[in-house]
Amino acid sequence: MERQNLEPVAAAVAFVETNLQEPLELSAVADAARYSKYHLHRLFTDAVGVTPHDYIRRRRLTEAAKRLVFSEAPILEVAIDAGYESQQAFTAVFKAMYKKTPKAYRKAREYYPLQAAFVPGPEPSGLGLQPPVYASAADVADWMRFLPAVVGGFPCLKEAEYLARLRQAVAQREALVLRGGGEVVGAAAFSRRTGRIDFLAAHPQYREAAGTLLDSLRRGALRGRTVSITTFRQGDRADAGQRAAYQRLGFMEAELLTEFGYPTQRLVLPPLKGGARR
Repeated sequence: MERQNLEPVAAAVAFVETNLQEPLELSAVADAARYSKYHLHRLFTDAVGVTPHDYIRRRRLTEAAKRLVFSEAPILEVAIDAGYESQQAFTAVFKAMYKKTPKAYRKAREYYPLQAAFVPGPEPSGLGLQPPVYASAADVADWMRFLPAVVGGFPCLKEAEYLARLRQAVAQREALVLRGGGEVVGAAAFSRRTGRIDFLAAHPQYREAAGTLLDSLRRGALRGRTVSITTFRQGDRADAGQRAAYQRLGFMEAELLTEFGYPTQRLVLPPLKGGARR
């Protein structure tokens, strides 16, 4: 996406983030961005990966989840501030997205976000995306700065635990990074032993990076292997498109799983035949 098209998106995001506890209609967001509703909706969805409506809902629920864990505010107050007229309505939506009632989520005291505040990706360089390379310890900080842009695609992702696993993957040369404009815009962590990809994601503005990373793995470290990955189950309302993105890359459905108490599904991809591209 061209930089000038990101300016109204950035303005819309800034308006939303400032007014999360206020009633928000697309017309008001569009006015703040000085764009028509139709064009803003298209630009926003293309840049962020979700519609403005879904972004607002996911951000409000994320902030509500944070308050449930890190404050003692009554659940009704949290519900109203998140834009719901009753605790019952809030509970129904929260459970569909977080798989726990607000009360149970507060009791568990384990916060994870559905949607981080969107930050535009780096300006594309004249050379475009760089080839994937094995991540080094020096890449970890940039990887973690990239993570919020894609965190909604990974249910139950807890930053401290994730960072520990990432450092281990980097030390074992089981992590790839792909940069654009000097910053990490795509990343993959995997297991040579099992052929499992534990993390595969690209910034919404650089969606092609996911396919580039996967192709690099299938031709390199995981050559000749059946590759697997886990993601949201079909119909999970918390899924903002991660499952479909993997399926567009060729992954096929396998068994249903439960990981960290969250219902997921394993997807698989057979080895490349004869080294030919998909």
